[in-house]
Amino acid sequence: MSNADTASALSPTLALAFDLIRRPSVTPDDEGCQTVMIERLERLGFQIERLPFGDVVNFWAVHGHHGPVLAFAGHTDVVPSGPHTNWATPPFEPSIDDEGMLCGRGAADMKGSLAAMVTAVERFVTRYPDHAGRIAFLITSDEEGPAVDGTRAVVEHLRERHERLDYCIVGEPSSTRELADVIKNGRRGSLGGVLHVKGIQGHVAYPHLARNPIHDVAPALDALVREHWDDGNAFFPATSFQISNLRSGTGATNVIPGELEAVFNFRYSTEVTHEQLRQRTEAILDAHGLDYRLDWTLNGEPFLTAEGELVDATLAGVEEIAGRRPELSTSGGTSDGRFIATLGSQVVELGPLNDTIHKVNERVCASHLDTLSEIYEAILKRLFA
Repeated sequence: MSNADTASALSPTLALAFDLIRRPSVTPDDEGCQTVMIERLERLGFQIERLPFGDVVNFWAVHGHHGPVLAFAGHTDVVPSGPHTNWATPPFEPSIDDEGMLCGRGAADMKGSLAAMVTAVERFVTRYPDHAGRIAFLITSDEEGPAVDGTRAVVEHLRERHERLDYCIVGEPSSTRELADVIKNGRRGSLGGVLHVKGIQGHVAYPHLARNPIHDVAPALDALVREHWDDGNAFFPATSFQISNLRSGTGATNVIPGELEAVFNFRYSTEVTHEQLRQRTEAILDAHGLDYRLDWTLNGEPFLTAEGELVDATLAGVEEIAGRRPELSTSGGTSDGRFIATLGSQVVELGPLNDTIHKVNERVCASHLDTLSEIYEAILKRLFA
């Protein structure tokens, strides 16, 4: 079923999802997605603040004047599609197939959620124009990229002017087997490291005149892999250490390399801090007598939203609309929730199934987006009606 054939039959949520998906907004390009959203929010009376930083466009929109703030957060950027010939249908020509699946890049991650958020708010504000609290949108075009000039920058802008942000729903695809079967109420921290080990280049026939950094670093890396960092806790699994890349050598078979680079990452729980992980890592490296330099990048600290107003409203909203009690989870990668949580906000992530995100032929059940919109509205009613 093509977008032309179904245009008149689409629900408001699906029609908006179609409009967003057909815009090839690969990071950091927005291709007018935010303008589409802004125009609809302005018609509801939202106050709009466009917040461009660098090559990234963002906006912050607010409806209401007093009380706690509930923000819907998300991103209009998508990952590259790859060769269009690998797709069953063109990635930026949204369609609904014979199985009722909405197909296109961003259908699941996360233009479908954005559409559901907007239509939920449209219905809620129309019914409750004088609602309690304030409803906000925090939207970026830099979630899939460096994530420097997007939500991180907007959060710092809000922090500088002491802007309040009590609750936040991030529309990342959180579901696994059924819609809304999992709600993310936290995320592990992410700490990356690039280890540079210096050796002495030489001929493999004269090893006494050289120093092989691969040989030097192997016992140290083994010690890091075997290290027991913590046991995790009731909310987070144990901290993990993973080596993602090793680079060394000239490509010749008779040359001992003069240097090595190892790239690794910690996904860590609240049982340790990133400072402790750095100190313990460097102590292990020092104990092995390496000549090294280590460059650290803190991608995000762990955060957890305990059961309270937002979690309770979200669980109840899902149970009312979808008829199931979701699981609370902190598994998976990072999201922009890690930046928003630094404002002291209660943060949950709730979106469609994540089984096709970043893949060729990304898709999501079309009817799920209408249900997701109803869930978002149900959460709003519990907090602000």
